[in-house]
Amino acid sequence: MKSVSRLVAAVSLLALAACQVAPPPAPVPPAQVSGALMQHSPLGSGLGVEGSGPSLSIQYLSTNGVTGHGLVPVTGVVIYPSGPAPAGGWPVVAWAHGTVGIADSCAPSRNPRSARDQTYLSEWLHRGFAIVATDYQGLGSDGTHPYLNARTEAYSVLDSVRAALAGLPDLSNNVLIVGQSQGAGAAFASAAYAPAYAPALHVRGVVATGIPYMSPEVIKTVLRAKPQNGAHGMDPVVAYALLIGASEAGLDPAFKPEQAFTPRAMPTFLAASEICARPLMERIKNEGLTRANTFEPTLPQALAPAFKSMLFPTLKLDVPLFVGIGAADRDVAPQGQLMLVRDACKAGTVVQAHLYKGQDHSEAVLASMKDSAAFTTAVMHGEPVQAVCKPVAQ
Repeated sequence: MKSVSRLVAAVSLLALAACQVAPPPAPVPPAQVSGALMQHSPLGSGLGVEGSGPSLSIQYLSTNGVTGHGLVPVTGVVIYPSGPAPAGGWPVVAWAHGTVGIADSCAPSRNPRSARDQTYLSEWLHRGFAIVATDYQGLGSDGTHPYLNARTEAYSVLDSVRAALAGLPDLSNNVLIVGQSQGAGAAFASAAYAPAYAPALHVRGVVATGIPYMSPEVIKTVLRAKPQNGAHGMDPVVAYALLIGASEAGLDPAFKPEQAFTPRAMPTFLAASEICARPLMERIKNEGLTRANTFEPTLPQALAPAFKSMLFPTLKLDVPLFVGIGAADRDVAPQGQLMLVRDACKAGTVVQAHLYKGQDHSEAVLASMKDSAAFTTAVMHGEPVQAVCKPVAQ
């Protein structure tokens, strides 16, 4: 009888085990490749764009643009328009932001948008685009931000879009790259690198305002030009040079800041890696720093590696380029922006340039909205774009 009882008990246990649901498989981690979306969560209150739909904070992997190999985490945001998505998903504006500083606390995903950017980004949402906005490598994530490094910015922008398309719903692989100031250079670089680095992305065009062009000719022109104070009551070239130096110091242990900056400017140089752009400019103003008392004669040689990293890989883009230039821009000289227009046109890029009379570096952003709307309609519908290589101030 014992043997029968044991057999019945064993059969009962087997039957019970067969009825139980197998435990779910362990979650599969995201692929460790560039453009992989690693995390996403609701964006914090006050950090999005007013009137938008769902807004997300994201972290994704990108190729290290400094070395050209290896993966680094990068942060950013995705902002949807309000309302239901169209068939096929929302087309994407890859937004590349302007200079905010190089400290992690300055990352746009961690801070409220300025009134100007609220207006500008809201317009893109109203045009029916979702916004994918990178913070750039090293800004809000591990490591030093390689300020104005063309390849780094391009990889960060392109991989942000690849990550969003791969990991989030209701997005279409129809991409317009849009940038201002530092971000305008990033937008141009992104379009230049895209055919080789991210060929699967369907980039339709580029919209850039206040674009820096760091060719040797432009750098010499800028350094020799008569200094002019910008909107913050100080020479913005001093701030940008200090940020370039602070970034180079974080990336290259061999960098010698005393070859670029004077003893008087050294405390502010050290602060440039710890504070954001606006307080840095206020400090420069309060300290009375100018090019004459900040720059050493050997500054061009000391910053030469950084300047080299800012060069675009090509000036011939496969897609049309819109350039909005403020004729009164004192942050990024109009002459340099017009040189880029000239050189890109000569290289074979279809460039539509607009020169806005009386508008400064920031004002040109909103001044360009009407013209960029017509440009956007054309490129998104595959229509010809009227080339303007010699704009007249209007």
